Amino acid sequence: MKSSVPLLDTITRYIIKRKGKQIRPVFVFLSASLCGTVNESTYRAASLIELLHTATLVHDDVVDDSNLRRGFFSLNALWKNKIAVLVGDYLLSQGLLIALEQDEFNLLKIVSNAVREMSEGELLQIEKARRLDIEESVYFEIIRKKTASLIASCCSCGAASVKVSQEMVQTMWQFGEAVGIAFQLKDDLFDYDQTAITGKPNGTDIRDQKMTLPLIYLLNHSDFMEKRRIIHTVKNGHSDSEAVARLIEKIKNRGGVDYARLKMGEYRQKSLRLLQTFPDNEYRKSMEQLVLFTTERIA
Repeated sequence: MKSSVPLLDTITRYIIKRKGKQIRPVFVFLSASLCGTVNESTYRAASLIELLHTATLVHDDVVDDSNLRRGFFSLNALWKNKIAVLVGDYLLSQGLLIALEQDEFNLLKIVSNAVREMSEGELLQIEKARRLDIEESVYFEIIRKKTASLIASCCSCGAASVKVSQEMVQTMWQFGEAVGIAFQLKDDLFDYDQTAITGKPNGTDIRDQKMTLPLIYLLNHSDFMEKRRIIHTVKNGHSDSEAVARLIEKIKNRGGVDYARLKMGEYRQKSLRLLQTFPDNEYRKSMEQLVLFTTERIA
C-alpha cells in the first residue's frame, strides 16, 4: 500500500483504519484449508481479493454518489470523485501486480474473470433499471455477476493457491457463487426489516429505484393495472415515505419477502451440499458457520 505520493499514503491509511469485516479473505483462507495447506500463494490470493474488493467499493461510491461507507465519509466525499477514481485504480493495479510479480497467473485469470463479470452485472442492472420491470431470471443473472462472482473468485483462488485440480477449483467457484447469491438475497431482505430507531422498514432500495426479488415477485403476481401502479410508485413516489411504507406492506402481505427468504435458503442449502463432499473437519465446520453467518447476519 506504500507509495511515493504523500496524498496517496494519507488516503490508504484512511482506508486501512476503516476496513470492514474482511469476510472475503476469510473465504480464501478457509477454501485453501479445505483443499490443502495454506501457503504464501494463499496470502497473495487473499491480498489480491481484498485490494480488488476495496477498489470496487471506492468506485461504487463514485458511481452511486454516496458520501458514506461503513458509517464514515467515503473517499469521494472527502477528496472528490477524480481522486477517488484514481485511488480505486491504484488499489486494483496493486492487486494485479501482487499476482504478476510472483507469476500467479492462475489467480490473475480467476480474478480478472470476476472483474469482467462484476462490470457486466453492474451495466446490466443499469440497463434494465430504466424500465423497472426486470424478470426474475435477469435479476439472478445480475446478482450472480455483480455480487456472487467475487465471492466465487475468493473460493476458487483459495483452492488454486494450494495447487489442486481444475475440477476442484471449479467446485469451489460453484460453492462461492451459491453463497454469493444467498448473501445478496439477505442484503435485499434488510430493506424489509424494521430499524431499531424508527421501528419501520427502511425502504432504501425502493427509494433508490432498485429492483430486488421481493418487489419483482409482487410485480410478477400482479395484474396489468396493479403492476403499472407499483412501477409508478417506485418511479415517482419513492420520496413519499407513506407510499413506500404501503408498498413494503403489500410486498410482505403478498408473499414477496417469504419468497426471497425461500430462495435464499435454497442457495444456502446448495452451498452446504457442496461442502458435504469435503472431509468433516474443523475447516469444513468453520466454512459452514461462515455460510450461516452470511445469511443470518443482522448488518
